[in-house]
Formats: sequence, structure tokens, C-alpha cells
Amino acid sequence: MKRFSLLMLSVIVAGTFSACNENAESENAETTAPAETVKTGPQLTAVSTSPEYDGASLKIRAVKSQPVGKDSAKLHFDFDVANYELKAQTADNGTKMCNNSGQGQHIHFIMDNAPYKALYEPQNDITLANNTEHYLMAFLSRSYHESVKSAGAAVVLHFKIDEKGKYVKMDDPATPMVFYSRPKGDYLGADTANVLLDYYVWNCQLSPDGYKVTATIAPATGETVSMSLDKWEPKFVTGLPMGKNKITITLTDQNGKQVDGMHTAVEREFTLAADEPMK
Repeated sequence: MKRFSLLMLSVIVAGTFSACNENAESENAETTAPAETVKTGPQLTAVSTSPEYDGASLKIRAVKSQPVGKDSAKLHFDFDVANYELKAQTADNGTKMCNNSGQGQHIHFIMDNAPYKALYEPQNDITLANNTEHYLMAFLSRSYHESVKSAGAAVVLHFKIDEKGKYVKMDDPATPMVFYSRPKGDYLGADTANVLLDYYVWNCQLSPDGYKVTATIAPATGETVSMSLDKWEPKFVTGLPMGKNKITITLTDQNGKQVDGMHTAVEREFTLAADEPMK
């Protein structure tokens, strides 16, 4: 009877030590497991699906020029907008969690790939020097500045101002181009979390085996990153530091080389600040 009790005690003790060892190994395994990698620095993330405007149309109804002094001309652009309501708030503006215009939907007026002017009425005046050649890109924009990319929602105009200050329309451009839209200007507070990256491609389509847009992001602090985009769609830039950041967009061919021609690369600076714009 004593031998049986001793035998049972040995089995219990052995089992206890075995369980303790297993628990210790399990605890050690948990504490020594590799930590999950946390991505830092600028990243491109998806933008939720936006309302479509397949029937929306933007056209240039007329362009009038008037000499200003001896060396420049004032141009008046009159646009025709159909099936799209300027000044209206885009239906999903409250869910996008990014910068939104309180004045509503508008036209992005981009002259020679310079920063755009937002038009809330379908007209605009601009003064240009004589003997100069220009490219105007104009497109319909949602209230949160995302371009409407459906057919007919944009127009590109190639023209010149002659030596007498007269507007002269030139041949429509036939080469692939990319026009920069966002980011632009200063972003404050909550608007710094999701910064919209948007642009307009012209005379080409993006694809895995063809044209692409390379977005090169140079943050105020940290390393520069480049990302190749083979789909024409907006993105949010996240993980940007406060301060002056810079983005370059470049239209590339199937070999990854910059496309020859006008308006195939644009560089732009913009500023992020917690409270007030940084000088």
C-alpha cells in the first residue's frame, strides 16, 4: 500500500513539473515572438468610392482677349457646365475625413501646370504676357477637391497670345500629359491626417504594362519615397510630418522612363501645421 502511494505521488509530481515546464515554454514563446513591424513615414492609402457623375460636362464656351498696356493681354474664359452643380456640397463630404471646401463643388483652373484656381462660377479672368504659348487644363471637382474623371468632365486648351495681345487657339495637344492638382497650400489640424493626392492624365491611360504615374514624396523630415501608380485613382497621403513637404508626379512609359513632351512632370510644395500655417 505504501509502495502504491509513493508511486502515485511520483506520477503527480512528474506531471506537475511537466505542466510547469510547458507553461514556462509557452510564456517564453510569447515573450520572444517577433514584434509586428509598424510602418512609418509617408504612405499612400485608398480613398473610398466617391459619387459618380457620368453625364457631367465641362466645355469652354468662349475666350475673349483684351490688350493690357503694350506687353500683355487680359483673357476672359467663359465655361459651359452641364449635369453638375457648382457650389453644392458633394454628398459624401462628411465621410471623407479630408480637406473640404465650404463653398462646395467647383472647377479646377490650371494654367501651365501652376497651382490651380478654384472657380465657383463658370468664368475666370487672367492676364498673360504677349508672345507666349500656354496650356489650360480645367476639370470639374468635388467639394473635397477630388477630380471628376468621367469622359467630358475636363478640357485642355492649347493657345498663344500674339505680339498684339490677341488670343489665338492652337492645335489640340496629342501627346500624353499629366496635370497636378492636389496636395496644395496649407493643411491645418485634422486636415493633416489624410492629404488627398490627385492629378489629371490626358491623352493616355495608366496600366500595369503601359503608362504609369510615379509619385515621389519628400517629407519635411525622413526619407524620400517613390511609388508607381498604374491606376488613375485618387489616394490619401498619410504619415506626413508637420512642416513643408514636397511631391513630384512624373508620367512614365512602359520602361519606367519619363515621357517626352510638355507637362509630364510637376513638383509642388505644401505645408502641414498643427494649428496655424507655417511661414
